[in-house]
Amino acid sequence: MKFMLIMRATDEAVKAYEEMPFEQVIEAMGKYNESMMKAGVLLAGEGLTDAAEGFVVDFSAEKPLVTDGPYGETKELFNGFWIIEVATREEAAEWASRAPLGPGAFLEVRRVTEMEDFPADNEWIEKEAGWREEQAQRAQG
Repeated sequence: MKFMLIMRATDEAVKAYEEMPFEQVIEAMGKYNESMMKAGVLLAGEGLTDAAEGFVVDFSAEKPLVTDGPYGETKELFNGFWIIEVATREEAAEWASRAPLGPGAFLEVRRVTEMEDFPADNEWIEKEAGWREEQAQRAQG
């Protein structure tokens, strides 16, 4: 099963992070990422730039509206993520609990849907399965 670990934080956690030496942050994250790579569970992971550099596309109106950041409260912002592949929900929780985050930071952990979660006889599911297979073959050379 694949899980996404979504990093979020409170204003206090952001302030504490900003006061930490950057090298210390990079080292802690690097060691965490390395442990997941060595265990063979890490599929992807990235941090995100400040919300002020982002934007939101709101589909509430007939024509989608693009709004520049910052937006939302700090605790609602998505600051980075990891995607891991593990055998159980409990194993995902164990890896999430090892993240080098401090007070006020939290991870939302969500299972990533797989092709098997959708009806196999749906035209668009069949097309996507084909696209994914083509992409995998291209990646292999």
